[in-house]
Amino acid sequence: MKQFLKNYWFLLTMLLGIVAGCIVGAIWPGATVLEPLGTVFINLMFCVVVPMVFCSIASAIANMKSARRAGKLLGVTIVTFLCTAGIASIIMYVVIRFLPIFTMQPEYEAGEINTLGIADLIVNFFTKPDFAELLSRRAILPLIVAAILFGFGVQLAGGAKTKTAALLADITNCIMKTVKIITYYAPIGFFGFFASLVATHGKDFVTNYAKAIIVYYVVCFVYMAVFFPIYARFGGGKGAVGVMLKHLFRPAAVSFGTCSSVATIPTNMEVAEETGISKEVSDIVIPMGATMHMDGSAMSAIIKVAFLFGMFGLPFGTGRAVLAIVVAIFSSVAMSGIPGGGGTGELVLCTLFFPEYLAVAFPIALAIGDLVDPPATMVNAAGDYVVSFIVSRFVDGKDWLQKQMK
Repeated sequence: MKQFLKNYWFLLTMLLGIVAGCIVGAIWPGATVLEPLGTVFINLMFCVVVPMVFCSIASAIANMKSARRAGKLLGVTIVTFLCTAGIASIIMYVVIRFLPIFTMQPEYEAGEINTLGIADLIVNFFTKPDFAELLSRRAILPLIVAAILFGFGVQLAGGAKTKTAALLADITNCIMKTVKIITYYAPIGFFGFFASLVATHGKDFVTNYAKAIIVYYVVCFVYMAVFFPIYARFGGGKGAVGVMLKHLFRPAAVSFGTCSSVATIPTNMEVAEETGISKEVSDIVIPMGATMHMDGSAMSAIIKVAFLFGMFGLPFGTGRAVLAIVVAIFSSVAMSGIPGGGGTGELVLCTLFFPEYLAVAFPIALAIGDLVDPPATMVNAAGDYVVSFIVSRFVDGKDWLQKQMK
């Protein structure tokens, strides 16, 4: 028992904070005043996450043996993200086809809303007009692009032999130690966050959105229970499922508790190191995954579209379903790793499918997004760790895990 408590005391305190927060939020409507406890933890994470993302990605590329290996790693990573997002989208579509339950009356009156063109969205997703604008959690994807370019720049200048590469590696290591200090506050942060969440949204779970929320929560947990082991087994071979399950709780708890893929990056880095995933892989896959690996968001996009089609009495046929799946896969890349996703994904979906009802559809999509954010982020962020197994298979060989276990 002493050894068990020594090994898992932190996980137990995190779980205790979550459970206690839910109980307090359920019995005390005024628990919303505890939200700052959670906000402090999230803000502390955000303060270190921006330099961590830039330095870890740039360092990983800069310190690789060759630019060719870096290019291969990036290619495998992106293809893996798209494949798992496609699987998640199709699964959600199949579920809602057999559960035609999304019918309700509009709750919002139509009005005008400003929209961005496709060209503007693409520009804003991947670039910023000023360097200073990159230094924000609201610009994670452009920051990743900048880090990749800088990493290849260091590669061309000499790679691991340069002082810049060594400096990037050293800064990344120091930031990780800082993160470890911050995580000791996590149980208190989780308590405040969940107390506020339950106190705020508790009643919404029995309103018109209840069916969609229940379906989504169930599918998310089933997806993790079924497909995460499949991904781990494919990527890591024999024994990989057990190793993955042993380490999965921490990133799952942090992502569920913070509703932030970005805030989960440090935890994912830690469990990846403990698993034996090479630093080259984890330093690329996990920071990129915080923005680009969005299985939960892809499933969320499908259920929002189906919900709104049912609400407006429109047929959700095969042609529209295929388009919805394609849009869900690619629009999920645009959803940044911050709580609620900033509404970007919802705006893309509503602009494409419901331009005539935009002012009605958009706030409803946002409401659903807010309520499914915890499990969506959990699938997104915990999945970053799991897909590292797949990328490792193609970059470090089929037996990479077995070599680490010897």
